[in-house]
Amino acid sequence: MRVAALYDIHGNLPALEAVLDDVAGANVDRIIVGGDVVPGPMPRETLELLLGLDTPVQFIHGNGELTVLAQIAARHSGRVTYWGTASGQPLPEPLQEVARWSGRQLDASHEQLMRHWPRAIELVVPDLGRVLFCHGTPKSEVEVFTRSTREDLLLSVFAGLGETLVVCGHTHMQFDRVVGPTRVVNAGSVGMPFGETGAYWLLLGDGVHLRRTSYDLPAAADRVCATQYPQAKEFAARNILQPPSEEEMLAALTGGSFR
Repeated sequence: MRVAALYDIHGNLPALEAVLDDVAGANVDRIIVGGDVVPGPMPRETLELLLGLDTPVQFIHGNGELTVLAQIAARHSGRVTYWGTASGQPLPEPLQEVARWSGRQLDASHEQLMRHWPRAIELVVPDLGRVLFCHGTPKSEVEVFTRSTREDLLLSVFAGLGETLVVCGHTHMQFDRVVGPTRVVNAGSVGMPFGETGAYWLLLGDGVHLRRTSYDLPAAADRVCATQYPQAKEFAARNILQPPSEEEMLAALTGGSFR
């Protein structure tokens, strides 16, 4: 069995299209979408592309989906009950507007699908054993850790798992490390990478292969800027053409949840 793990697409349709071309060439049997398909500049088109694939696709939710769903629910209740942050504090207003806008692009069928996505998926990959796919950590979709987070701080998070391999995302930077007896791999981000430009994903089969797909960045930036996304120009500049460096983001995120 060969499995492609695609995480943190964030409505970047051009990046997803490029990755799916590479995935098709890899002859995978299954695609796991590891959360944060939304929010982003082309949420509906991105979701529909994934739903229309011939290859079996399974989804788990990320904090992005739960944030968008909470904003959709707030239209009726007038109260937001989930913010998608590790602190539990409200998002800055510009990010709330991004979530509200993304929710308005989806119809009721998309909403119902996302509400029923699980928080994790377990899959047996013959050459690798039992693999757990989650968004942040096995315990939370919002917990933040990186390749630089001290192992002793993470031991309790990964203790007692029956899986030999855990695949996560959320922090948009690939890594392959060991926590106690568990191998933990971050698939990286398809649509909002930190570090070198491109679209990052993971291929599982006869081993664990961290992958990076190149695509036409200026053309993708133009497509994003042609949308009505509230932060289209910023997304094109900071998430496609010139992402923040890994050094910058490691410094910002490493102590986010575990100190």
